Amino acid sequence: MARVTGIGGVFIKSSKDKKALADWYRDHLGLKFEDWGGSIIKWTDDKQVDGGMTVWSTAEPESKWFAPSESSFMINYRVDDLEGLLEQLKAAGVEIVGEPQDDFNGKFAWVMDPDGNKVELWEPNTSDESA
Repeated sequence: MARVTGIGGVFIKSSKDKKALADWYRDHLGLKFEDWGGSIIKWTDDKQVDGGMTVWSTAEPESKWFAPSESSFMINYRVDDLEGLLEQLKAAGVEIVGEPQDDFNGKFAWVMDPDGNKVELWEPNTSDESA
């Protein structure tokens, strides 16, 4: 049977200002944008040795997981230094949602982008810690 083998891209329709939204992701999360307007995130640039993975999941209609966002989606970005990134985001006045959390998968934190989307930040455990 033919099947999905990965996520080929994430596309966000801005509800306010496309350029301002892209600039926010560049300035605060470090995405590098190409001349054509998109950003290419290469798994080979990730220093983790877990082979790379993307989690795909659904949530119940009554779930509060995405709150305070009204969006029906949330993107999880792998990061290399969650604590350092949170310090940068706080200094820049980015809205942090709740408190960072640690679990067997790694460290997690949440922020709001300028369009009101909740963004999940994830620093995975090193492969030997998550085994």
